[in-house]
Amino acid sequence: MLKFMGIIATLIIGAIAGWLGGTIYKGSGLGLIGNIIVGLLGSGVGYWLLGSVFNISLGEGWIASILTGAIGAIVILFLINLIVKKRK
Repeated sequence: MLKFMGIIATLIIGAIAGWLGGTIYKGSGLGLIGNIIVGLLGSGVGYWLLGSVFNISLGEGWIASILTGAIGAIVILFLINLIVKKRK
């Protein structure tokens, strides 16, 4: 049961982070599933980017996880839009 709750929490954080990233970075209409995927990927990118590259920690907990995921989601959305613009 605890593992299931962890998965649900991860999806919720990913959804919020993806939504927040999509709201901040306009021009990305990926929908709910796309936002969840970008938010989940963004969490990994955000933790790597802030922790390894810039040596910054936003702390622990829900808020820090959402903000870190949103930063990573913005980076991913920027790259997606950059690739899509090149194809057009």
